[in-house]
Amino acid sequence: MIMKRLSEIFDIWYGVNLEVVNCEESNSNDWIPFVSRTSENNGISTYVEKIDDIEPNPAFSLSIAGSWSVLATFFHDYEYYSGRDLYIAKPRIKLSKQEMLFYCTAIEANKYRYSYGRQANRTLRDIMVPAPEDIPNSVKSFQIEDVLKKDAVVQKSISLDIEGWKRFRYDEAFIIGKGYYNKKPEETENWEIVFIWATETNNGVTSRHSLTDIEDTSKDGSDNNHQVSEKIFSWNCITVSNNGSVGCAFYQQEEFTCTHDVNILRPKIWDWNKYSALFVCTLIEKEKYRWAYGRKWRPTRMPGSLIKLPITSSWTPDWQFMEEYINSLPYSCNL
Repeated sequence: MIMKRLSEIFDIWYGVNLEVVNCEESNSNDWIPFVSRTSENNGISTYVEKIDDIEPNPAFSLSIAGSWSVLATFFHDYEYYSGRDLYIAKPRIKLSKQEMLFYCTAIEANKYRYSYGRQANRTLRDIMVPAPEDIPNSVKSFQIEDVLKKDAVVQKSISLDIEGWKRFRYDEAFIIGKGYYNKKPEETENWEIVFIWATETNNGVTSRHSLTDIEDTSKDGSDNNHQVSEKIFSWNCITVSNNGSVGCAFYQQEEFTCTHDVNILRPKIWDWNKYSALFVCTLIEKEKYRWAYGRKWRPTRMPGSLIKLPITSSWTPDWQFMEEYINSLPYSCNL
């Protein structure tokens, strides 16, 4: 694969460098997105009034965080303002929307180079990414519209009344399992199972392996290995990082193996599905701030933690409501 510097494919410059406090937030028809150094919500932190004497960043460009959530990269097919340490990348050649999204992923694949507070301000232009001619055909032919249908599974409006919810101990609502102290083998091309790590991206998947490699790899490199059945976990559960990206929660809909830095949750009552499980994932991640500053959320600590859930008339978790709510949301037909 031919690799090129990012600056050979894109013109890159510092964004308009505004501060939200100096802008007027707005919900009017004249609003414009304000993009900051976040890794969420396509980079948009709020919407503000357009400022007459300040030109917004151009549509059909990438925003790239130079610090904070370093290399968080998003495609914008609309004009937008940006905050500090945001760089704008406009293609020097004609690229499709699919190809622009490909470069978002290619740029973010370099995030590991900027751990421990390193900024990308000086080196951003020299990041190596695949040349346009080497973008896979599967990317170029992918029809984004096919996965962006706005339809809900159920055409029904459901409101959230969190005042009527109840706090449960985790061990009241869930069966809490621990991952396996797994030494990760080399990734294989012809894989059979995914490896879940304590990461905040890609549904927790960091690599893919054959079952033979998982079976033959011991946790400490010794010959005294465990049975492969102890290393493989069944689907229809939530994995929660207890170390590293603590509190990141993902629904798993296929068998997996994982590290001991992951807790595994299953409901005590009710066989949930991806809809009710995704509802719970969101609630779990709302509590991530409690585990900052290096605190771990091991299976010994999680049982006594609290989670607020909707309840039935008998004061048990209302898994059916959770499922119906997610099904009522726009885009839920894509899940």
